[in-house]
Amino acid sequence: MDLRKLKTLIDLVSESNISELEITEADGKVRIVKQDGSAMVPMTQVMQAPMAAPAVAAAPVATAAPVAAAPAEEVGHKVKSPMVGTFYRSSSPNAKPFVEVGQSIKEGEAICIIEAMKIMNEIEADKTGTVTKILVENGQPVEFGQALFIIE
Repeated sequence: MDLRKLKTLIDLVSESNISELEITEADGKVRIVKQDGSAMVPMTQVMQAPMAAPAVAAAPVATAAPVAAAPAEEVGHKVKSPMVGTFYRSSSPNAKPFVEVGQSIKEGEAICIIEAMKIMNEIEADKTGTVTKILVENGQPVEFGQALFIIE
């Protein structure tokens, strides 16, 4: 696996909420693990084809990842994901989203869907208020306990 491809994979992991990625190809295997939410480190790189120095090739990528400052804490009530799955803002691709930023919602109202194991689970608001921020993109994988919305 060339250095550009490895860098692209690291960038994809850093831009998503995925904490670990493992790729196996004909020319080798790479495992990338996100550490404390900001820096990526290729943990293992096993090459089947001969390579001059696999450890040297991986080292510049690990040090090239910028360490971002801790994000500012969001103000308001966080609606968190009750499960691991895929986040959807609407019931179907062509349907209107359940909620938009600035919309008033009531406790118990459906605000999104999380698909887990081919089952669509409607997630309801656990507080009445106004949606001030949507923290997850449509179709993005989410973790258990990950903040999805901010309600004030």
